[in-house]
Amino acid sequence: MVSNATQTEVLVVRYASRSLLVLLLLVVAFSIPANSATDGDEGGITAATLKGLALRSVGPALMGGRIADIAISPRNVSTWYVAVGSGGVWKTDNAGVTWTPIFDDQPSYSVGCVTLDPSDPDVVWVGTGENVSGRHVGWGDGVYRSPDGGQTWQQMGLETSEHIGKIVVDPRDGNVVYVAAEGPLWSSGGERGLYKSIDGGDTWNQVLGIDENTGVTDVEMDPRDPDVLYAAAYQRRRHIWSLLAGGPGSGIYKSTDAGENWRRIERGLPKGDMGKVGLAVSPADPDVVYATIEAAEDERGFYRSRDRGESWEKRNEYISNGTGPHYYQEIVASPTDVDRVYQMDVFLHVTYDGGANFEILGTGREKHSDNH
Repeated sequence: MVSNATQTEVLVVRYASRSLLVLLLLVVAFSIPANSATDGDEGGITAATLKGLALRSVGPALMGGRIADIAISPRNVSTWYVAVGSGGVWKTDNAGVTWTPIFDDQPSYSVGCVTLDPSDPDVVWVGTGENVSGRHVGWGDGVYRSPDGGQTWQQMGLETSEHIGKIVVDPRDGNVVYVAAEGPLWSSGGERGLYKSIDGGDTWNQVLGIDENTGVTDVEMDPRDPDVLYAAAYQRRRHIWSLLAGGPGSGIYKSTDAGENWRRIERGLPKGDMGKVGLAVSPADPDVVYATIEAAEDERGFYRSRDRGESWEKRNEYISNGTGPHYYQEIVASPTDVDRVYQMDVFLHVTYDGGANFEILGTGREKHSDNH
């Protein structure tokens, strides 16, 4: 137990330190010559004022290492492309031994996703604008395409989407591309929803639009039948003091005709408003679809469908936590084990039994936490 005398000593030292700091700042301020700010004809700060001060980088933010997405070439598994939330796109040809920045000459530093054309992995698609909803995130200026493994880039439109969650390319035809556009974070409007191109990005058509406040944060393609698509709609709005994450616009949609028509699927899913939803189709069994759903406490959780999204069962109450589901809430299904799914969170989570149970991978000491 700390005595009153000890507490008093601590307070005295604390306030004395603060007073000393204020005194030092005042001494420095009044030590500057009176004419140093008015040297020259126009007055104001001059070289004399700044002499002896060294410049240092203070932005745009100390967050360049936050990884938003990874794409690995099916042609050469040592070639990886990494999308960085506040640091462009990086490439390695030796499985991570060395890295090269390949997007630094482009206008957007904030990147949400990177995708390779399955039929030609040298064709790289990048969606700019990080796909999380924090106050600190940067926005982008649409979709970019590289035909030569990141050596050159072309802006392909959707400039007012600002934040892109996912890009999917049809493995049968590289000209068919789907873009999940979340839209502006701080305002309504913009290009938001699911967009499709059939000419390699020269033109885009909105195939799924909800409303001016709702975009699409995820799109998944059935690996057995690329005409079957699942999309996660996400209604959100950021204010300085809060994030309105969710609403009646959020939900899961399905198309069986390559995006021409969509219907909202609801059987077994939360009846109230939903927030951010992450989707995954199991490559091991495409009849199985998983969803992690932000919703009210009694409805949120990890859901599974065994009939291609037609009906769902809640498997677990777990959703991504930390600073909020908006910051994570993405899932990846194992390519070989239908019951194994990984979920992004402060610490990476995994289920080996289709969502009935989750466990944390690692201790968090092996690397930085926050898995996006």
